[in-house]
Order: sequence, then structure tokens, then C-alpha cells
Amino acid sequence: MDLGYRAFDADNHYYEPRDAFTRYIDPAFAEKAVRPVIETDGSEEVYIGDQRFTFLEHRNFDTAPRPGMLREMLQAMKRGEGGANIRGTRVSEPHRPEYVTRSARVEVLDDQGIEAAVLFPTLAVCVEHYMVDDPGLLYANLSAFNRWLDDEWGLNRDGRIHAPPLLSLVDPDRAVAELEWALDRGARVVSLRPGPAAGRNLADPMFDPFWARINEARAVVGFHIGESGYNQSMSVHWGEEPNPPSHRQSALQWTCFYGDRPIMETMAALIYANLFEAFPNVRIMSVENGSLWVDYLMAAMNKMNRMGRNGPWLRGPLTEKPSDVFRRHVFVSPHHEEPVADLARSIGVSQVLFGSDWPHAEGLAQPLEFAEGLSSLPPSDIRLIMRENLAGLLAA
Repeated sequence: MDLGYRAFDADNHYYEPRDAFTRYIDPAFAEKAVRPVIETDGSEEVYIGDQRFTFLEHRNFDTAPRPGMLREMLQAMKRGEGGANIRGTRVSEPHRPEYVTRSARVEVLDDQGIEAAVLFPTLAVCVEHYMVDDPGLLYANLSAFNRWLDDEWGLNRDGRIHAPPLLSLVDPDRAVAELEWALDRGARVVSLRPGPAAGRNLADPMFDPFWARINEARAVVGFHIGESGYNQSMSVHWGEEPNPPSHRQSALQWTCFYGDRPIMETMAALIYANLFEAFPNVRIMSVENGSLWVDYLMAAMNKMNRMGRNGPWLRGPLTEKPSDVFRRHVFVSPHHEEPVADLARSIGVSQVLFGSDWPHAEGLAQPLEFAEGLSSLPPSDIRLIMRENLAGLLAA
């Protein structure tokens, strides 16, 4: 597709190599890093400390499904096709250079008509859950990963690729220190895991130094879907497996404990805590969490805000509708197959971001095909979603 301008993609990915966490790990944690281990049967598994990382056990470091593979498979099934047509969409291939190398990715961005992209990890957005009870181990791994990331991709080297460093609020002081390191290297987007931080609201005043620095730098906080730990903490009460591989989650886990719930609770917690009144320059980017939850959450917050009279007001009650706060401070990058135009009409076209999820199997093989779902909108609105909204967020 040719839009007549180059797009800004809020949801790109890279595949991590084996040494993404070990290259710069503190030697004291070398045997506990996120690392591949060869088992006695010859298989290669990822371990975090002494625990096997199960969430993405079907992935490896050498091959990956083709971009858009899942979409092709679902379309074939919808047409009633089976057999070889379906099996052919499941074949993995060796990593292409653009999956693992910055220079090759920039060339692909040029070919795809994309000016800039925000690149999130594949495996690394799912590891915090396995270390949340050991802050020393957690921050040693996150710090090591972020230094590898700056080496290989650059947090923001030339405005083409923005690779958000992984941060955590489990330890407020170390969170601020890692944030300062990232901002010094030009980061415009940082990544936090959806869900609470060690049993606390992410907007708890104890984290104010972190949010104050985000506010001052006008940086963007990205919440990408990942392993938020809800399966272990909550789905077990429904008889579910505590830490299933992602591809073996039950329908109940996909619906309630991995998808919508962590991001919904995170957005509600930030808004109800009045974070944005205290720090008006903070902008939130929800990436690959879908958008079907957005209308429900805004309506529910508006209703329940009037009823919740006995909660621990962290900064005093809201002085406006929660939905208005959401529409001003939250930007949503929806799944490409969702009714994106309806989302734009609901939260405002200025708050919707194009995201292709390239090169993942569930994403788009051709990123600009995202615009096909926007055909009911005027060209000026399409340009906002495909380019200008994210370009404005990334501007210093």
C-alpha cells in the first residue's frame, strides 16, 4: 500500500538472541540470569534462576513463524479450507536478519513505508513475573537486558527505531535509577508490565519520584501485553493451571487473566488514584492489549467513581469523569482485526495508534494493511492514526 506518507508503527517486535540477558549481567547473578540451558535430553530451555520459563516454551532462538501466519491460517479456516492449506501456515523458518539486526530492520522499514517504529521484545516482556519476589535478581536482569538493547537496537538512536527499556516499580529507587539511565540515552518510550507492583497501585505516592521524572521528560509509558502473573494469582481459584505456556492457556485464562483484565485494572488504578492531575504530562500507551475493553471500562469507571466513597483516596477524589481523563492521557494501539474506526469515534481519533505487531505470526505481514480497517474515516483521520498521533508522542 502507498499512503502518500510514511507511517509510524507503535507495535513492532524483535527476537532476542541467547545472550540478551547474559552479556551484561552482574557476575553475582550469572547463574541466575534469564538464559538458555541444555537439558539432559538435548533440548534447549530458558531458565530464570532455578525455574524453567514456561510461558513461551514453544519459541526458540533460531526460528520463528512467518509474519502474519496466524492471520492467514484463520482466514483459510474461515473459507472452510483445511489439510495442507492450514498446515502450510504453521511452518516456522530461520530468523531473517531484520528480526535480529538493526541495520536490516531499518531497510525493511523503508520498504514497508514506515518512518519510525516502537520495537518491543518477544520473550522479555514476559519474564518479570518469574522474578517479582526477588528484586535483586529482577533488576540485575532488567539492567543487563537494557544495556544489551541499547547496544543492539538503540533506545532512540536516530528517530527510526524506539526500543523501550524494560522497567519495574517493584523497587522505587532502582526504578528511578534505571529510568534516568534510559532518559540519558534518549529514550522516549519506556515499558512497564500491566498489573500491580509488589502489591501496590502503580500510582501509589511512593512511586511519585518515578512519575515526576516521566512527567518532566514528557516520556511515554508503554504497557505491552505480557505475562502479568494473573494466572498464578487468580486463575488457580477457578481450577486452572498456574503458569501454563501461552499457547496452552484455557479459554477462561485467555479471556479473564491474560488479556483484558491486567490492562483494565492498570488503567483504572492510575485514573482513580488521580495520577494525571498530579502529573499532567504523563501519557500512557496501551499496546497489543486490544481495545474491546475500552468502552466498557470507561462506562464502568464513570458509574463506579460516584459509588466508591470509602476507598483509600491516594490524591483526593477525581474532579472530572474518569472517561475524560482516559481520553486525554491514554493512547490505544488495538488489534488490527478489531473495529478500529469505532474505537476512534469512542475515545477520539487523536488517541488511536497504528500497530502492526510485525513480524509476529498474529500480526500483519504487510503493516500498512492496517489502514484497510479505517476506510470509513476521512483521510485526515487515517493520517492521524497511521502517522501523526505517534509522531507527536515520540517528539521530544
